[in-house]
Amino acid sequence: MRRLAGDEARASMDRRAFLKAGLAAGMAVAAGGHTSGLFAAAKPSIAVGSKNFTEQLICGQLVATLLENAGFAVDRKLRLGGTAICHEALVSGNIDVYVEYTGTALTAILKLPTQADPAKVYDTVSRAYMSSFKAAWLRPWGFNDTYAIAMRKDTAGRLGVKSISDLKGKAESLTLGGTQEFIVRPDGLPGLQKSYGITFKSAKGMDFGLMYEAVAKGDVDAISSLSTDGRNITLDLALLQDDKHFFPPYYAAPVVRAEKLGRFPQIGDALNALAGKIDDKMMANLNLLVDQNKKDPGDVAKEFLKQVGLVK
Repeated sequence: MRRLAGDEARASMDRRAFLKAGLAAGMAVAAGGHTSGLFAAAKPSIAVGSKNFTEQLICGQLVATLLENAGFAVDRKLRLGGTAICHEALVSGNIDVYVEYTGTALTAILKLPTQADPAKVYDTVSRAYMSSFKAAWLRPWGFNDTYAIAMRKDTAGRLGVKSISDLKGKAESLTLGGTQEFIVRPDGLPGLQKSYGITFKSAKGMDFGLMYEAVAKGDVDAISSLSTDGRNITLDLALLQDDKHFFPPYYAAPVVRAEKLGRFPQIGDALNALAGKIDDKMMANLNLLVDQNKKDPGDVAKEFLKQVGLVK
């Protein structure tokens, strides 16, 4: 999102404080109950899941590669589907770990109201996941992949819109392209329209990749983009300012079945090595390597981990 300088400075300060704090409450939950005897247990195969879009495929490969580097065998169960499918797979034990977003957990899984403070959102979801699902949130990796309403710059210029509030009185003549999740989730279109008092003429559910093609061709007027998607850069899209701060923070972090983490704390050690190491721009560039340069997500993940010195 494009924000005023003061907002950007404040957001940067909040992010630094959020990451430097180490999120002690969540880490205490994730690390609790370990004994030295557990380290002697044979390492099992770890089932790694992901959702079905580029960033998630990269994150899934980052998790898998880090675990393999730590000596675990890994069963890659990537591209499972949307949030509900991945969450159910984790709770049922079909997978042991996947990367989730704090805001998604807060609103889509826990059905709680949105909050703006990143640390409070993390604390809320980490405690609730442990008590309700026996799943531990590890430390956030650093990037905040929030939703963004994106338009072609010529469309935004013609309409004279720079913020979502500017769509009032204009959205009624516009078609929005969005993922099926965004169209129905409370932190998506329904909540957005209610918060801003706008109603789009129509909303088309479509595959994530097709959204960008659609807005580039003018088949839709706006899309529910993600702030770390590199196609925002290559297509030179305008990201409308969320001036009412409707969208919550969506910091990415691995979520692990507590039973598996309790037996094998090396899982947390391996995955927490990425804590705070990927910022928004870095994640956007990694996504772009896959979406534009057509590189394999596994190759992109491994090369990045080499660059930051976590694997050889």
